[in-house]
Amino acid sequence: MGSARISDSGEAVLTILKITEEVNQLKDVDTILDKILHESRKFSGADAGSIFLVEDDKLIFSYVQNDTLFKKETANAALYQNFGIPISEQSIVGYVAKTRQSLSIDDAYELDPTLPFSFNKSFDQKSGFRTTSMLTIPLIAQESRLVGVMQLINAKSDSGAVVPFSEAAKTFIPLFCNNASVAIERGIMNRELILRMMQMAELRDPSETGAHVQRVGAYCAEIYGTWAARRNHSAKDIKRTRDNLRLAAMLHDVGKVGISDAILKKPAKLTDEEYSIMKWHTIYGARLFRNQTSELDRMSMEIALCHHEKWAGGGYPAVPLANVWDEDPGLGGYAMNGEIIPLSARICAVADVYDALASPRSYKDPFPDEKCLGILEKDAGTHFDPEVVEIFMEIFDVIKAIRDKWTESSGK
Repeated sequence: MGSARISDSGEAVLTILKITEEVNQLKDVDTILDKILHESRKFSGADAGSIFLVEDDKLIFSYVQNDTLFKKETANAALYQNFGIPISEQSIVGYVAKTRQSLSIDDAYELDPTLPFSFNKSFDQKSGFRTTSMLTIPLIAQESRLVGVMQLINAKSDSGAVVPFSEAAKTFIPLFCNNASVAIERGIMNRELILRMMQMAELRDPSETGAHVQRVGAYCAEIYGTWAARRNHSAKDIKRTRDNLRLAAMLHDVGKVGISDAILKKPAKLTDEEYSIMKWHTIYGARLFRNQTSELDRMSMEIALCHHEKWAGGGYPAVPLANVWDEDPGLGGYAMNGEIIPLSARICAVADVYDALASPRSYKDPFPDEKCLGILEKDAGTHFDPEVVEIFMEIFDVIKAIRDKWTESSGK
């Protein structure tokens, strides 16, 4: 990624203001991190970078980009690594978090041994990457709250040579980060609000855990990213839709708050009458988004209503969107199938069923991967959109990384 070559400070400030405005239009924290990291790398010419967020007095690895090692705009298991670093002076990111001062290093392998921090070479040794120049910046939001740390790696000249980070990068990227940190906090809060909404559903249905909805949301985002890349959608459009889809998919079963405990928590198979009542959770969920003010509201309604529809028909509630508000919307009276089912719901159907198969339940152990994938393949073309299943198989290494990141014991 070559440097943006900002020629003067006025141009740099205008660029930062424009990018900050774009960041502020995003909702989900992962999309916000992706945008901040991408734009910071573009401005500085950095080949790679990562962002760590503060959680329980640790820095949690939260996002990564690397043009040398990873393909652009494709599903990537590296995004879902799960590790933390103490906020202490021993590591570079820990030192920056502790001192709250940016740190520029021209060559990570030539650090003065008297410095309190050291460079961890393990990633380079494992991947064959060579870290040289580094720019590490604290992410500080309003009221001096430390949100996290961003680390940019290997600034490159126009000829592709690794060079130290420029004075412009060291001056203006921290300025951008000060503005962007507020957006990160807002993205974290948005996801927390959704998780709290889902905790209401979890009180009713123990299978609707925070970990479950985090996984389903991430599965959907990655499936969609590959689906859209196949159609050469622009990176900007892909990111905007992923931003909404991830949050909307987390709310797929929010309508269960309207179903009685006697049905939700019944340990035995539901009777036909009970199953008919259970189907109403799709209607109740859709109705929560009646007053639509955004694309997120529209997508949340589509997913809540249609994620139990089937590609070949025969799913539920089989009700057109326009009838959702009727007192009796006529469950089962509409031929909902194929591409009539919104794409977001077709993607969520695969993600939700896979997660149910792969997760422990009170009545079963988790199914092994081979069995889960066999069921999805068998039902492709009947229950599921066959292309969505095909993409799911194609990115299964990423699916597994997501599953491992949000286990039931990890909660959020």
